[in-house]
Amino acid sequence: MNQNKLSARLRQIIKSAAAAAVLPVLFIYIMIAKPDYAIMNGLGHIVLPVANWVGDVITWPVRAVGAGIDNIRELSNLRAENAELRAQLADALRDQGICHVAVAENKKLTQELDLVASQPRNAVVADITYDNTAFHHSTFFINKGAKHGLSNGMVVISTSGALVGVITDTADNFSRVRALTDSNTNVAVRVAGSEVYGFLRGNGTDTPTVGLFSNPEFTPSAGDILITSNISGVLPNGIIVGDMINESDVRITRPGALSRVIVLQFDTPNTYNDKI
Repeated sequence: MNQNKLSARLRQIIKSAAAAAVLPVLFIYIMIAKPDYAIMNGLGHIVLPVANWVGDVITWPVRAVGAGIDNIRELSNLRAENAELRAQLADALRDQGICHVAVAENKKLTQELDLVASQPRNAVVADITYDNTAFHHSTFFINKGAKHGLSNGMVVISTSGALVGVITDTADNFSRVRALTDSNTNVAVRVAGSEVYGFLRGNGTDTPTVGLFSNPEFTPSAGDILITSNISGVLPNGIIVGDMINESDVRITRPGALSRVIVLQFDTPNTYNDKI
């Protein structure tokens, strides 16, 4: 039963297709053999839509291939433009990186030059030549010494003005500096903007500790700035030491992060080794 229905539908489709194909032929025959314009006009409303449909069906594969070719061509153009834009973006980012490095270097040099220019005449610029850290001791060497007017007890700061250490030994052309992280370091400090005093003690790590004594009710918090205090008579007053990480640990400038320092020719003979 189903097979008979399928055969009947197939025959109907074939008949419809044959009729659609015959209509244009019939229309042309009437135009040539019997040019009756009334009939032609009536058939035109039927034949032309059918002819258009047949034409669309016949030319569909060709149009599909043409559209596919156009899409492929457009996709190829887009890929080429994308590759070109990527290359331009990479060049722009590289140029931006070069500019950022140049700006940073220029800023650093400007700061160093301004700092050196602002220092008194008794300031000496030196390069760090060797960093010696072992166990709880931390010292480093600089390439200036007694021939350049340096002596024990002089203060060493970074180019940004932070305390780095104090000279403990000098030779003609080099000096040894005890860093703030050294376990023998004991620096009198004050919380900036207050009258709270204490001592910064090295412990062999990158974060020395501070003990504040002048105000028992004062509790330091992260970000508080510590500066040197002259209550011990050893160091000049007001040099930045570091900032508090918590109630006891201090973030300082490590010598390993520096290449150049400034020596302030401040000295208090016969007191340095006992108090710092």
